Amino acid sequence: MATHHGSTDRTVAITGASGRVGRQAIEALSAYDCRLFSHSEHEDVDSETLEIANLDAFSNALEGADVLIHLAANPSPRAEWDDLEGPNIAGAYNAFEAALENDLERVIFASSNHAVNGDNVVDPTRVETTGGDPRVVRPDDPPSPDSYYGVTKVFGEAMGEYYARRHGLEVVNLRIGWLLDEDELRETCDERDGSGERYARAMWLSPADCRRLLQATVSASLSTHAITAHGVSNNADRFLSLAETMHELEYRPRDDSSVVLDG
Repeated sequence: MATHHGSTDRTVAITGASGRVGRQAIEALSAYDCRLFSHSEHEDVDSETLEIANLDAFSNALEGADVLIHLAANPSPRAEWDDLEGPNIAGAYNAFEAALENDLERVIFASSNHAVNGDNVVDPTRVETTGGDPRVVRPDDPPSPDSYYGVTKVFGEAMGEYYARRHGLEVVNLRIGWLLDEDELRETCDERDGSGERYARAMWLSPADCRRLLQATVSASLSTHAITAHGVSNNADRFLSLAETMHELEYRPRDDSSVVLDG
């Protein structure tokens, strides 16, 4: 059994702090000593700049940290390989290696639903779509990437599993859904066809549930050194299983896309 992490007296490094999920992480972990890193400067986020494809810079940035939440990446599911290789492949390796070099306790790796959405897309050329009767996906099912972006997330998950097994690092591979506020969810569904709306309903992660999820990834005890967890809200239309995440991380989502859209 891994050590319990409920105490807030540890230092949490957050890469990609200026992104959508990063901003929720800052709020969720306000009780912790957080060190924020972004690819570029942002007036409204007090972060240091970090090039995650540079291992030496990454290792120096993590000195004195206890936990890393690695959110930084090219986030586009439509990106070409050349635009993903540096931030998503080298960056993922550097995150785990820098964590090892600095003797961190835990790495939360921002994976994605796109690592396992391939079997449920309407056709292979259309990401962010879902057929009418999608297959339920559990965390230990084989990967099924729907894009080059999804492939890079499968790589990152495998790297996390390796560092957990080989070096004893605690790793949470967190397959994050689609972070939208309620107005954005409504607008997105209004603009999309049926398969696009079906995907949004399944993958929605509300800002409040995102904060609950991120706090849980840092504070929960782990039953094993590496876990894979699904990060969506309590959507009636979800097909990513939440039972394992709720059990392992004591995550308690409260929001549901159907309530927002149909209520």
